[in-house]
Amino acid sequence: MIATYGHGTENDFLLIFDPENQHDLTSSQVAAMCNRSTGLDTDGLIRIIKRDGKWFMDYRNNDGSVAEMCGNGIRVMAKYLIEKGHQPAGIFAINTRAGMKYLAAPEEGDISVNLGAVQEIYGEIEVAANGHRWSGYNINVGNPHAVVFVDDVKDAGDLLEAPVVTPEDEYPDGVNVEFVQFLGNGEIAMRVFERGVGETRSCGTGTCAVALAATLKKGQRLPARWIINPPGGRLVVDIDPHSNATLIGPAVILEDHDVSKYL
Repeated sequence: MIATYGHGTENDFLLIFDPENQHDLTSSQVAAMCNRSTGLDTDGLIRIIKRDGKWFMDYRNNDGSVAEMCGNGIRVMAKYLIEKGHQPAGIFAINTRAGMKYLAAPEEGDISVNLGAVQEIYGEIEVAANGHRWSGYNINVGNPHAVVFVDDVKDAGDLLEAPVVTPEDEYPDGVNVEFVQFLGNGEIAMRVFERGVGETRSCGTGTCAVALAATLKKGQRLPARWIINPPGGRLVVDIDPHSNATLIGPAVILEDHDVSKYL
C-alpha cells in the first residue's frame, strides 16, 4: 500500500487513496504508520474514500483514534486530489464526520475551506499547564477546542504532556487546547496541543476557534478577519456575521511511501 506525505503549515499527514473503501485500517495500524520514532512521524492519517459519489475524509489522529475532521488536513486532501488528477481544480465539496465542507482550490496558491459555524459553548473552562492556570473559551468547530489567552505562548511550557482542562465532563472525547498571544502588529501567535497527537506545528480548526475567541475577547462584532501564526506558518481566518469560518492557507504534497510493512 502506498501513502503520500503532505502538510499544511507543517501540520503533516499521510494520505491513502482508497475510493472503493477496501482498506478500513485499524487504530493500531494507523498509530504504527504515524509513530514519531518507528513510523513516518506524522500528526495524522487521511484515508480518502467515496460515499454516495462524494469524497469523504476518514481522518485519524497520530495515535490511531478517530476524529471529526482536520482543517489543515482537508486542504492537503484537496491538493492531493487535484495533483493526482482525481478532481479538477475549482470549487468542490469534501464530506467529513463533521459534515460537508466546501473548498475553493486553485491549481496553485492558497486553498480556502468553509468550515461552517464556529460556536462558543457557554460556561467557564480552565486550562492548567506549566504551573499556570487560565480561564478560557469553550469553542466548537465541529470538534472541541479550549482556547486561553496568555502573555507569551512560551508560558505554556514544553507541552510534553496534555494540559489539564476542567470541567472534565465538558470534553468526554478529549479536547484540543490553544494558547494564544496577541501580537503588537494586530496579528495572533498560537500554540496548540491536539488530542490524540500532542503539540503540533499548526491546527486548522484550532485557528478558527482562536479567531472566534479573539473576537469575543476584544469585544468586537462579526464579521472579523484574523491573521494567525502557529509555529508552522501563517493562516487567515474569516468569520462572517453568521459565525461561519473560512480558513485560508497553503497545502503541500511531497513524497510517496510504501507502508505495507505497517499493515
